[in-house]
Amino acid sequence: MIQKELKDPRIGFASVTRVEVSRDLSAAKVFISVLGSAENSTDTMAGLEHAKGFLRGEVGRRLQLRHAPELHFREDDSIYRSMALQRLMRTLKEDAQGSDGPT
Repeated sequence: MIQKELKDPRIGFASVTRVEVSRDLSAAKVFISVLGSAENSTDTMAGLEHAKGFLRGEVGRRLQLRHAPELHFREDDSIYRSMALQRLMRTLKEDAQGSDGPT
């Protein structure tokens, strides 16, 4: 729905990475990963907030729920943290391999 049905130009390339739904289905935290700069992320999150009512209605209609959950969008930066961790591990590995050589 985000990519195909929302026509807001602020919404960039966004992916839903995870959804946490409360036990009573009254609320859902929707974690969003946005490709691009910090400005892209800010714009995308603003566009999603603007479309929250439409998205909630569509979720309720498509899942045939009497009461659709309130949507709460959260930015998921785990991809960037993972990339930073991989760079750190690669650097540590290269440093360890460099110190193993003859001195």
